[in-house]
Amino acid sequence: MNLLSKLKKRKPTVAQNSVEQNHPTPENSPYFLIGGEKGTRALAERFYDIMQTEPEAAALLNIHPQPMDSIRQRFFEYLSGWLGGPPLFEQQYGHPRLRARHLPYKVTPQMRDQWMYCMNKALEETVENKLLRQGLSQSFEQLANHMVNQPD
Repeated sequence: MNLLSKLKKRKPTVAQNSVEQNHPTPENSPYFLIGGEKGTRALAERFYDIMQTEPEAAALLNIHPQPMDSIRQRFFEYLSGWLGGPPLFEQQYGHPRLRARHLPYKVTPQMRDQWMYCMNKALEETVENKLLRQGLSQSFEQLANHMVNQPD
């Protein structure tokens, strides 16, 4: 599900004040607030960098096929649309159907927690706006909870 399902996808317009420029609106999606394509790619790349280097994510890393070049690209494409930018994933692969795509994998609460560890750390390092970072973390947590398909 798109993070901005209640908001229309439009390019940002000049906001009337700086408060409006720092918060998601129909005209100013998280995609644009984190820096568009460049910021979205940085988030996706940093997420996988953390997964590949942090011992706290070892079990999560082990379920990912190596090398991870193509999965990094698909994650960037997915995030682009999910954050309110161009729907790159859907244009190339159709509807994400994330839960169905992950059913072949054992997604436990432990995997969810490791995924969120990587994502929260990546958000901390790539998204400057604290309020936006918190909102994105909450939305990612809902998504991660939805992906759990087996108990620990």
